[in-house]
Amino acid sequence: MKILFIGGTGNISTSVSRLAVDRGIDLYLLNRGRTGISIPGAKVLVGDINDPDIAGSLLKEHTWDAVVNWIAFTPEQVIRDIALFSGKTRQYIFISSASCYQKPVTNPIITESTPLHNPYWEYSRNKIACEDILTAAYRDKEFPITIVRPSHTYDTILPIPLGGSGTSTVLDRIRKNKPVIVHGDGTSLWVLTHSRDFALGFSGLMGNAAAVGHAFHITSDEVLTWNQIIETIAAALHREANIINIDSQTICSRFPEFTGSLIGDKANSVIFDNTKIKRFVPGYQAVIPFREGILETIEKFDTVPRLMVIDEEKNRTFDRFIEEVKHFRAAGIRDTK
Repeated sequence: MKILFIGGTGNISTSVSRLAVDRGIDLYLLNRGRTGISIPGAKVLVGDINDPDIAGSLLKEHTWDAVVNWIAFTPEQVIRDIALFSGKTRQYIFISSASCYQKPVTNPIITESTPLHNPYWEYSRNKIACEDILTAAYRDKEFPITIVRPSHTYDTILPIPLGGSGTSTVLDRIRKNKPVIVHGDGTSLWVLTHSRDFALGFSGLMGNAAAVGHAFHITSDEVLTWNQIIETIAAALHREANIINIDSQTICSRFPEFTGSLIGDKANSVIFDNTKIKRFVPGYQAVIPFREGILETIEKFDTVPRLMVIDEEKNRTFDRFIEEVKHFRAAGIRDTK
């Protein structure tokens, strides 16, 4: 198979790229070449998909068995892709997001038929709008879409509720026994998926004619509470977790930028029903438990220079906020509900 990845060297997509090459796929990567990540065996087309002249020039001689856009976030970008790849690919895979599923949830068991509705997060609303456009293109013009909705997938990000998933800031706090903020009482349920597990399910969808017209999520079946997630990270660092639980609304009133990712996502308990991906990709099963996967991620954060950054300003901001909360609690003032 000849497959194009737009992107292909990110937190989720790098594992998929490597597995695709291992399986003998003729893989092309169209990206700007800025991550410093190499995929031996892949052919690299250096360019920006958002520059129509450059993208058109790089792609005009090619047709594809599948095109995967890992970095489309807005309706304008998928409209561009429909025009660019109509008649040029047998399958177009759009990377959406499980955060698109209904918030607040009315049923914590999430299937692909769970409604898409998120009034709290613009990122999710844009992804939903992209899905709507692509679905219409499939119905009206037979544009061969497959939609994939990853949930919280980790490899080169720290799967934490807040504090900078792309820096070592929270690892530094845990190592120094500083409090780590966890939203709510920490007992809401969450699912984390290692990128290599995600790659196993995703690779079975590429070039799969039966998957055209369908949407899938691909996650682990391991369910943890947020307190357990932070405790597992601390254990991997040979430390005890110093967790301070703060109501999500209180956090978002102080840091409005977290409203989407908390109220619109992580503050909700979710359990994913993976029946559909297992039916379309026989044998798919996530096999990396979080207690093992997080060890690999921590090693990367301790050895890769771009991940070793500690945001001292964020540390100071969180310290001030935690002290404010402790002061109000000592005075008998409860967190905002």
